[in-house]
Amino acid sequence: MIIVKNANLYTPEHVGKKDILIEGEKIVKIADEICVEAEQGLLRVIDAAGKVVVPGLIDQHVHVTGGGGEAGPASRVPESNLSDFIKAGVTTVLGLLGTDGITRSLENLYAKTKALTEEGITAYMLTGAYGYPSPTLTGSVERDICLIDNCIGVKVAVSDHRGSNMSAQELARLATEARRGGLITAKAGIVTIHMGDGKKGLKPVLDALKESDLPAKTLIPTHVNCRSLELLEECIEFCKLGASIDFTVEATVEENVVESKKLIYLLENGVNPENISISSDAFGSQPRFDEKGNTIGLTYLTSETLLSMLKALLSLEMPLEKALLFFTVNPARMMGLEGVKGVIQEGADADIVIFDEEIDITHVIARGKVAMDEGVVVMKGRFEL
Repeated sequence: MIIVKNANLYTPEHVGKKDILIEGEKIVKIADEICVEAEQGLLRVIDAAGKVVVPGLIDQHVHVTGGGGEAGPASRVPESNLSDFIKAGVTTVLGLLGTDGITRSLENLYAKTKALTEEGITAYMLTGAYGYPSPTLTGSVERDICLIDNCIGVKVAVSDHRGSNMSAQELARLATEARRGGLITAKAGIVTIHMGDGKKGLKPVLDALKESDLPAKTLIPTHVNCRSLELLEECIEFCKLGASIDFTVEATVEENVVESKKLIYLLENGVNPENISISSDAFGSQPRFDEKGNTIGLTYLTSETLLSMLKALLSLEMPLEKALLFFTVNPARMMGLEGVKGVIQEGADADIVIFDEEIDITHVIARGKVAMDEGVVVMKGRFEL
């Protein structure tokens, strides 16, 4: 058992000073004061006095097996390690493929997400990649969602020179297949849509939603803030239909202040904050192309950039409980994990992050186990040094 004492608790709603009792992988009690007696060695007490306690962060766009390859085999990004997520306060990840759906296979993605879960955090996956028809493990997107235990949806690319130029009708059919798979298995059945900066912008996604009977929550375009101002404007209309979008972070706090201002602009123009999530695109390549489509630069980021974005939002005087929505309850809802992930409440998974006054992480608890202790990562992958 673990007791977190004297927590300045954000659930993410700010509820003030509380104690939190954890048994196994679950939060079993939250109260003003909790006193428990246990045999020596069976109870860990963490004193969070003077610190902020929040839900474990959710990163719903991670290339856990590495992305890249746009500049040849040597440009393939390395795989993630468990400690990369612990350092970032991320306790739940959604793994997916990108441009390369050949050498970065779905088989490898499945094994990697299972390994991360076995090592201590919670990892889900999406079938598909940039190509269409989507690559799958079992022969169809619907079957993958139904038969692969941790598969909750599919990934595609729209308005990008690396995509497959899907029509709105093709996108709607694919989304309907994901929707059926989700209904059969009580999973999210979502379509994560990589948005490029192509000429059609968000129009194929808007048309797919408007011309079908799909629930708005099915289609989730991502990277919407990294492209044109026109795409950002289209997101206002899209969100007002009840749909959700996903922002992608940049590397530094200064860069993320710029992205935060874009998010605030959407809120000021009527977008419901519940319809926005923030993810890292960690371990995916960050290529730069010239006007002829040639790769002229390539790098990658990790999930720690989420913390830079959180600090950027706070620097613009956004309250912590509001800023946390984009990293916790909102992605949990989009992933069909509402009430289980992204919250600190009785019955939820025991995923907890403790910040100091500077919003630097001191402790991480993942599924009821201490993963970072006094700033030191103690939960690592099997082959990490």
